[in-house]
Amino acid sequence: MSSSLDDAPDLSGLIELARVEHLDLKPVILRVQTDLFVSTETRDPRTVAAFEALAGGLIPTVDDATAETVARKLAPFPGTPSSVLARLAARGGAIRDIVIAQAAVLNAEILDAAVADRADLGPAIAARPDLSRHVLADLATRAVPGIDKALAANTRVALQGEVLRRLVDRARQDADLAAEILQRPDLSPADLAPLFLFASPEVREEIASAVASTAALRPCPPAPREAGAILTGFSGRRDIAGFVGALSDLLGLPKGFLASVPDPSRRYELLTLALRAAGLHEEEAVYVFLTLNESVARSVDRVYDLVRLFRTTGRPAARDLIAAIIDAPVAERTGAAEAHQAYHAPDAARSRSAAVERPSIRPVLPSRVRKQS
Repeated sequence: MSSSLDDAPDLSGLIELARVEHLDLKPVILRVQTDLFVSTETRDPRTVAAFEALAGGLIPTVDDATAETVARKLAPFPGTPSSVLARLAARGGAIRDIVIAQAAVLNAEILDAAVADRADLGPAIAARPDLSRHVLADLATRAVPGIDKALAANTRVALQGEVLRRLVDRARQDADLAAEILQRPDLSPADLAPLFLFASPEVREEIASAVASTAALRPCPPAPREAGAILTGFSGRRDIAGFVGALSDLLGLPKGFLASVPDPSRRYELLTLALRAAGLHEEEAVYVFLTLNESVARSVDRVYDLVRLFRTTGRPAARDLIAAIIDAPVAERTGAAEAHQAYHAPDAARSRSAAVERPSIRPVLPSRVRKQS
């Protein structure tokens, strides 16, 4: 036998108590009636009208916690009258966003009530499960951080094509957005390559493997000639500006490519990938880690992590990872070795042989590094 609100316990006593001064039972009544309404198997028009009148009168008077609880139950329920959801949406804030994000049917009555305070409904709409491709595209073009994060966190819609490209592009400069995208279970490791520096070690391994598989299908140009001699020379003199300029030119990268990473702590990881892409040997890379920047050299753990990244990333994969991270291709120089002479400035008069007369590149390495073979 089906139940209805007519079968519910008589709440007339509670309604009478609600009129007692200093005793507010309206939140209790609204919660109880909401639970009864959504759990009832059948509802005739009289039952719906009774709940609509009761809830519509109580919603504006209850506290936010009660209204939010009721909104979470009523918004996704298909049988909730629009007028009740409109009352909830009119309260604004988190209650409004719940209604907009979860309403089974989002109609003009609800939307009109929700925008009464001129609020931007974009983030709440971006959390809905029924977004069409047109709406997804429109939301992604707005470049609003709240909308971007809501889209990235909304695993009930598929992010692909131009929508995904736009979000990933902005995530390069937004660690919070990157974190949301990296948590999505529906994206392939290759899709996540631009966010490699934000990823956990486990996800990095998956990304690097996927990138390496693709990179192996294409021929890899030879490494720039004498890149190790040039770069270790600058590093030994702690000429950071000269080092970055030479590395950029050797790989055909923009001069400020390291600054494209907003987190300074991640820039050395990008630099490590660039050293790998330039074809340096491991001992040359370690020499750079121990001489170019004193703060990095003082941290055994930091050097160890950089060496591990260098060792575990093949040169073709490093090239493709850099291109994905900074959204620019790696185009190595192909000119004669003498073309690099300018990078000995301000000692430009020195011969090329002087560049290779640098301190030994076999310094005492941190013990944790030496154990890795």
